[in-house]
Amino acid sequence: MTAEPPGTADTPPAAEGANRPPDGARPPTTPKPPRPRMPVWAAVLTVFPSALLAASFWIGRLVRPGGDDWCFLPVLRDEGVSGMIGKFYLDDNGRIANALMVALYGAGGVAGHQWYAVVSGLLILAVLWALVPAALSRTGRTVPRGVPLLVASMAAAVFFFATPNTYKTFYWPASSVSHTVAPALAAAAVIPLLRARSRRGRILALCVAALAGLFIGTLSEGTSIVSGILLCTALLLSLRARPGPARSRTRLWCGVALAALLAGLVIIYTSPGSRHRRDRFGTGATSVLDTGSLADALRTYRDILGTVLTTWTYLGALAVGVLLGLLLRGNGPSGDGPLRGRPMVPALAAVAAFLVSGYLCTLVTLPAFERNMMTYGTRTWNDYLFLFVLLLAALGALLGDALRTRARGTAAVPLATGAAAVLCAAVCVGLAVPLAGLAHDMDVRARHWDRQDRWLREKAAAGAEVLPYVPASVGQMRDPFGDHGRSAWPAICTARYYHLQRITYSTRPLPGPAR
Repeated sequence: MTAEPPGTADTPPAAEGANRPPDGARPPTTPKPPRPRMPVWAAVLTVFPSALLAASFWIGRLVRPGGDDWCFLPVLRDEGVSGMIGKFYLDDNGRIANALMVALYGAGGVAGHQWYAVVSGLLILAVLWALVPAALSRTGRTVPRGVPLLVASMAAAVFFFATPNTYKTFYWPASSVSHTVAPALAAAAVIPLLRARSRRGRILALCVAALAGLFIGTLSEGTSIVSGILLCTALLLSLRARPGPARSRTRLWCGVALAALLAGLVIIYTSPGSRHRRDRFGTGATSVLDTGSLADALRTYRDILGTVLTTWTYLGALAVGVLLGLLLRGNGPSGDGPLRGRPMVPALAAVAAFLVSGYLCTLVTLPAFERNMMTYGTRTWNDYLFLFVLLLAALGALLGDALRTRARGTAAVPLATGAAAVLCAAVCVGLAVPLAGLAHDMDVRARHWDRQDRWLREKAAAGAEVLPYVPASVGQMRDPFGDHGRSAWPAICTARYYHLQRITYSTRPLPGPAR
């Protein structure tokens, strides 16, 4: 695509200097029109996802350590942050940034686990809240005040609670830091680029791209794959963009982010911990890319897509996107007509990027979850389900904007607005029902965990070295002696946590009050 000429047959180019202001005078500025107020119905609708998120934050007080937490907490207590980094880099998986984030919440012990949902949930909500107006500003569009919060809260609620396992997605910190927070951090890195309007802002955006790429690369392989595919897609799309400084800056930003991302992945892949992990699962580069592995991953990914695409609550993201498109207003010349440019090409490219990145994530993680990807391994889906939720909202915005511009003044617009609003409310109600059931299960486990924790500490302080342990799990979490006592892991870590030599399997209820 070449730059457009300065004039056409109907509109000749202005004479040189005709529009130049007098020397010493500032060019006239056109004041921006005031943003319209948020419609009352939109404000009322915002209450639904906001109330759902607030309730989920309150439920977070019921979180107790489990699974990998049993092994993280003793290391942090006895060896500190350096010991945690060494454990990840030398023994577990090489994820240095993952170790730092585990140290952040693990340093608070049980309280750190309880506050994690609140902190991470607000962080992701803030990222989405900032991302919506930043993205709209690049299209020359604006929306009434408060609408970005509606979109952000609805998208966050769908992402957290439409997943097959909300506990591992939202409440279990060990899973959330690498599969839930990681994609949100990657999205946050784009905001400085979208907001950059000066040389200093563009330099800041490049610095953020470098730091975020390196951090994500050493935090989550799955999110790194998704981010890398999106960056490559953006570079390919830039080929059809109009030549100019904006295209050059975008390419530079993508190149810096991609280079930093690859550097982080190299750190992980060459680490002793990653080598140990590959040896444990037999996942060398050759074995992952053989014909059998590629076919198995394709079949598994087909099943994953079947589950996701038939989960009706994901329609909440599409519906709130439609509302966003219906409420869009132009904020300058670039805002006239449909969304800037030809949106179908980048939309189709984004869909293709989602499908490809999801398959590659499945290919990489399947060896570790070969027999339980559809149950225990669902937490790894979030690396690309965050993109899926954003994609649904963006496609909904395109649909809503097209309807608004083509059916303006007809009954179709209010009908579509009402239908989308009702669907958003119905999705929130539908998500609240399983969340209430999960809260009950978490409360039962928390009562049992607290009672057993006090008893084990008292007995260990009295000199006991071997004590019985009654397992209690929630959200398909692994607790010592799970699967009716057949799975011992992580019994050794639990014994170390309580300063015991060993714990034994027991089913006898512990004495004492419920609290």
